[in-house]
Amino acid sequence: MPRKDGDRIFGVETEFGCLVADESLGSPEAAVENIKDYLFHDLRLGAIDLHARDDVFEPAMSGGFLMNGARLYIDAVGSHLEYATAECRQLKDLVANDRAGHRHIVRALRELKLDDVISVYNNSVDHFGGHTFGCHENYLVRGDDDFLNTSVQMLYPFLVTRQIFAGVGRVGGHILGGGDRPTYQEVMENPVDYIWVSQVYSVHPDQSVDFQLSQRADHIIKTIASRVRFNRALINPKWEHFYSHEGMTRLHLLFGESNQNEFAYALKVGTTVLVLRMIEEFRVPHTLTMAHPLVALREVSRDPTYKWVVEMADGTTIGAIDLQREYLRIAEAYRGESAQTDWILDNWAEILDGLEKDPMELGDRIDWVAKRQIVEQYRAEEGLEWGDDALHSVDLEYHNIDPEKSLFYAWQEMGNTRRILNDFDITMAMTDPPQNTRAKGRSKLVEQVLSKKNAKFYLFDWNGVALDRHSYIEMPDPFETYENLGK
Repeated sequence: MPRKDGDRIFGVETEFGCLVADESLGSPEAAVENIKDYLFHDLRLGAIDLHARDDVFEPAMSGGFLMNGARLYIDAVGSHLEYATAECRQLKDLVANDRAGHRHIVRALRELKLDDVISVYNNSVDHFGGHTFGCHENYLVRGDDDFLNTSVQMLYPFLVTRQIFAGVGRVGGHILGGGDRPTYQEVMENPVDYIWVSQVYSVHPDQSVDFQLSQRADHIIKTIASRVRFNRALINPKWEHFYSHEGMTRLHLLFGESNQNEFAYALKVGTTVLVLRMIEEFRVPHTLTMAHPLVALREVSRDPTYKWVVEMADGTTIGAIDLQREYLRIAEAYRGESAQTDWILDNWAEILDGLEKDPMELGDRIDWVAKRQIVEQYRAEEGLEWGDDALHSVDLEYHNIDPEKSLFYAWQEMGNTRRILNDFDITMAMTDPPQNTRAKGRSKLVEQVLSKKNAKFYLFDWNGVALDRHSYIEMPDPFETYENLGK
């Protein structure tokens, strides 16, 4: 498949929360196992792993690749359901493939007749338990040491401030306290949770904040880190050969969250794609270096005035909107290269202008604005103060992935969102992979395995497939479709 200038592979991994209303049905951990087993064993929508991808984190039968090129599995750390999209080159493909994962999960719950008592959420924080869940973005980037160790720092100011249009909003806040080393008994009872961890922070409610832009900003304590279970960072570098090709490797962004709004989702990823290219091409000046990225991260999220002023390394200050405009100004060099690039540039400019004029008019495109409007309406109707626990429930139900129960989907049903997809796009993406990446070839091989009544041996990975014990089909280039292999 030919590549164009600026062409890039990207994908998103979402960790889902699960609530079980009826304790007699078992734990959330048991619920997500039922969902996974139904999708793979009953509906046969994918090839479940016969082998352990990782003896600790992903033992055998934990999940597998689906016919649509995505991967659904149970992550042993926290025993949560996770969905990784197929490799994508187009924003519409990405959002459709992601939403298709939601549809599969909801379908399983309904057909198991559990949808009334079990709910699955793509939120990013547990308001009461203090936990945070990941929505991680992956981008194919230049894999040299200069980019991964030095140039990537030029990404921090963009990541810290893109929450003004990519944040999903949050009622309340958390304060992270100092932690102690886990006891021997804690390690023995939950060994997976403490791999590579020597210290665990504590989390406390912060009554000083009513509402903020980001669900995860309060929990990020590093700019970059490789061990992130209790050491959450903006970026988790992935120096791994599985995703490397022709000098490129995977950049794993941890600071992001699960957008319900399709427009916000696409703009978040699209703008990041352009900024990564700018950094690779040394277009971003060092004047855009930020003094204290993690301080700015929380200050932007928590600023009730929406001024969003941040401090740069040279001691000057700038508003987040104007800082984003600096990145946009540089990115204009790419205008005209493709319809997708022009869509990103046009809507990036439009959303920044709208934020400057009045953020609260952007509830059709920005999750945090829509959520704030829904919460404010509920407060007014019920006469509640900001500290009321009921508001956390409203916050949570915005992220319910079941359209019949979700406050977001009710908002969308009322015509209050600007969509980039239609329902047919999502339905097609439940079985059809992106047509211009290796997900297409891998999908055909998944179907080949499923066509057999009882396949005894196979092995699937992102970069290769084995259909028997004697041959391995290499798929190193994510831009190639490999659709004629395995025949």
